[in-house]
Amino acid sequence: MKAKVLRKKYPKFIYKDYSYKVSKKSLEIFFDFEIEALASFKPKLIIENIDGSQVEKIKKQVLDNLVFNLGLIELLSYWKATCSPIIEIKKRNLNKEQIKWWKNLIIDGMGQFFYENKINWRAPNFLTINSKIPENEPLEIFRGMLKKQVLTPVGGGKDSIVTLEILKKVKFPIRCFSLNPTNNSSKLMKIAGCSDPIIVKREIDPRLLELNQKGFLNGHTPFSAYLAFLSILTAVIFNLKYIAFSNERSSNEGNLMYLGREINHQYSKSFNFEKKFKKYSKKYLVEDVEYFSFLRPLYEIQITQIFSHYPKYFMSFLSCNEAFKTKSGTKKPTGKWCFNCPKCLFIFSCLYPFIDKEKLVKIFGQNLFEKKELLSLMKELIGIEKFKPFECVGTKKETLTAFYLSWKKTNRIGEEPILLKYFKNKILPRTIRKGFIRGLSRYPKLEKESRQIITSWNKKHNLPKNFIKYLKKSLNTTKF
Repeated sequence: MKAKVLRKKYPKFIYKDYSYKVSKKSLEIFFDFEIEALASFKPKLIIENIDGSQVEKIKKQVLDNLVFNLGLIELLSYWKATCSPIIEIKKRNLNKEQIKWWKNLIIDGMGQFFYENKINWRAPNFLTINSKIPENEPLEIFRGMLKKQVLTPVGGGKDSIVTLEILKKVKFPIRCFSLNPTNNSSKLMKIAGCSDPIIVKREIDPRLLELNQKGFLNGHTPFSAYLAFLSILTAVIFNLKYIAFSNERSSNEGNLMYLGREINHQYSKSFNFEKKFKKYSKKYLVEDVEYFSFLRPLYEIQITQIFSHYPKYFMSFLSCNEAFKTKSGTKKPTGKWCFNCPKCLFIFSCLYPFIDKEKLVKIFGQNLFEKKELLSLMKELIGIEKFKPFECVGTKKETLTAFYLSWKKTNRIGEEPILLKYFKNKILPRTIRKGFIRGLSRYPKLEKESRQIITSWNKKHNLPKNFIKYLKKSLNTTKF
């Protein structure tokens, strides 16, 4: 269905209510949304293994505010079905500054959704957020002393493992945190020794899946922003001062321009979002929690190099998003590398220079450099065809570095897989002699540029001082 038709037919989305209760050692959170004249949605969230006293110690006004804000990020998954021009907030108020903040998050965080659905977000009165109920009580944020322990979100990939392993080395107190843990993330936490992980279960209202099947609007939402709000609530409940995400420098690079604005699939993982969320959180959520990304100074390829030192995780980590996808709730996730997506190829190319080929092929089940059908993906990832894929992949520069280092490795041992042969004969000459890759020096400086990427340190980060030395120490143990 076309966005213009849906926006006209369903002009209002309503955030009606939220509620919560402690039940059987879990905190159950409920939201009540409505697309007027179409459907109601009642998604649910369960934070497990909670002692009722943990919740009772938090002022009701503080907990209400945290849950309410979590509902604001939750609603985007349902609002997108019609992209209604009005979002009406009931129950609690948002001031002008907050409304502006949320509108900016929607525009930046859902840029891919707008692009793929041909939605003109610049149109007059594109989005109005109304929050005009009488003020019921003043805003109260959480203020108090928290334990100097770190909450570390864990998915199924390599990044959170690198964060965990580095912090474990310095014996920093850690609590693992996982939303809807997969078999892979559960295995990783077990290997890492996370004996008491914080588990959260998010239940999507099936009515949304029904609308998806009927052709209503669908697409990418800023999931890492959802995790940010959820982690703040979790940190307060479990009395934890630090929240260490594992978002990297690479996520700062966008994919393409649309209507004069950069579209970044990884916007809510970017430093730009991190800065804005940190400021919002300090002012409107909690004063004392330190939210940051531990791996922010590094490129993905640097993180991959560090990860290569932890072989105990090789057969358990899984960084392919296709492995966890369903189609309108009917296709079951495979839980395996798909071999065909941009992320599979990117991760393979980043690991190749640092892991024995036989081990790498065993991890993936195939040698992706032998797959001719991935040729176009390689060119997109490097940036010489179309645009960088909408996936959590590295920058074009570092992907070029990954293929360059992979080619050097095969050249030394006398092998020439299909993709690297093409890279040598077609891409490498164009890149190092004619300067087709913007920002990279011409031949003979490609070696130097690659070395700089592998050893770089980005000063734009929010790491607390006592965390910086831990990460730098791990970076210094790697070799080019």
